[in-house]
Amino acid sequence: MTADPWLLAQMAATLLVIGAFAGVVAGLLGVGGGIVLVPAFFYTFSAMGYGSAQLMQVCLATSLATIIVTSARSVQSHNRKGAVDWDILRGWAAWIGAGAVVGVLVAASLRSVVLQGIFGVLGMFIGLYFGFGRNSWQLGTAMPGGIKKLVTAPVIGFLSVLMGIGGGSFGVPLMTLHGVAIHRAVATAAGFGIIIALPSVLTFLLVPVVDAPPFTIGAVNLPAFALVVAMTLITAPMGAKLAHAMDPKPLKRVFAVFIMVMALNMLRKSLGF
Repeated sequence: MTADPWLLAQMAATLLVIGAFAGVVAGLLGVGGGIVLVPAFFYTFSAMGYGSAQLMQVCLATSLATIIVTSARSVQSHNRKGAVDWDILRGWAAWIGAGAVVGVLVAASLRSVVLQGIFGVLGMFIGLYFGFGRNSWQLGTAMPGGIKKLVTAPVIGFLSVLMGIGGGSFGVPLMTLHGVAIHRAVATAAGFGIIIALPSVLTFLLVPVVDAPPFTIGAVNLPAFALVVAMTLITAPMGAKLAHAMDPKPLKRVFAVFIMVMALNMLRKSLGF
């Protein structure tokens, strides 16, 4: 498909708005932007006429590419405050990364409708936990070890890639349920994001995509990556300031509903309704 200049301008403007919103949400509520970016990319590219059977691969890969930058910045910021648990990161990194690479290989072989269904189902669970989970819930007083870690860590990487998200959505609940303080869990999960996204994006760059949006290398759309990262880095600090100025609890409930509505819509589309 030939890239029309007016269409590209519309796409760029839309991506700037998406990046700004994702940045505010990330700063305000302490979640990664992937849960917003993947459906936003999908609806934007589809509306522009790029609705191929591999479109979800582009959305996942491009979202993960933005996570490399935003998670690295987040880890740097949290590390200055001594909040990152490097022992957990070192112990879990290789296994999470391995699961992420397997996730890319599986995602590359699936059609968009299947990936939409997976995003919809997992997004519903994330939304429910985000809205109704409690920091007081506990499964243990220490992070899983042995065979439990060897199973859990790759699953985190695998599922995160199938949704195009960083480590927060699965990593933070895992850590808080095992006795890690919430601020330390959020900081460490940012490290999970880099571990998940970096090998995944390198692999996605080798995935051929038919009828991809303009300026896509492998499955990564470069304009979407650049514009969203630029806006996220500007607006995330604004969201963080808002978080200190208001009670985030009711906002989390609203955002949980927002996640579930997006997830249900993706699920609906995957089922052909």
